[in-house]
Amino acid sequence: MHVLRPQFRIEEQRALEFAGRRGFGMIVVADATGPRASHVPFVLAERDGRTIVQLHFTARNPLVELADGTRRFLLIVAGDDAYISNDWYSSPDNVSTWLYEAVHLSGVAHLRGQAENRGHGDALLAVAEARLPKQPWDLQQMEAAKRESMLAAIRVIDLVVDQVEGQAKLNQHKSDADHVAVADRLARSEETGHRRLARTMRALRPGLDYDLP
Repeated sequence: MHVLRPQFRIEEQRALEFAGRRGFGMIVVADATGPRASHVPFVLAERDGRTIVQLHFTARNPLVELADGTRRFLLIVAGDDAYISNDWYSSPDNVSTWLYEAVHLSGVAHLRGQAENRGHGDALLAVAEARLPKQPWDLQQMEAAKRESMLAAIRVIDLVVDQVEGQAKLNQHKSDADHVAVADRLARSEETGHRRLARTMRALRPGLDYDLP
């Protein structure tokens, strides 16, 4: 997904692209009792030149009433992570750590009318189904009464993004030798997420003497 928004710098635009590819995150918002959180799928859109994260909750989710047009929501979009042992490095005396990628999107949340539910459902499914190697499934294939009952049970929220923060710890400050050693170790991992991190690390410093593939 290619998402570029004119109000954000290039680093923030890349963070938005990362969030759009993930399509799933955790909403955090505070009320009088303290922080609340909910895990949600979402789609990115643009309206009137602003970046919108559109998501939904079940109608009974207590976060619905907090989307009052004044309260700020935070969406945390986590990527892959990996524990790095200290003896994976080429040089001695490194501290064990975690490598990761994540994006934080924040802004004021607005509750949409229920007339928005079908369009949101269609958009969410279109993005998610496009990731799969099959003919896309859509809401039109669901029995009509069941479809309308399910759509009536959700509430759509627009989070108008005004702050974008990309977070990544990918051995940026390590030597080339240490960078290569850790990237190669992750590339040999059985975990898909570790191998994705390895590819990202290699892309950050191309041309080094990495193991193949």
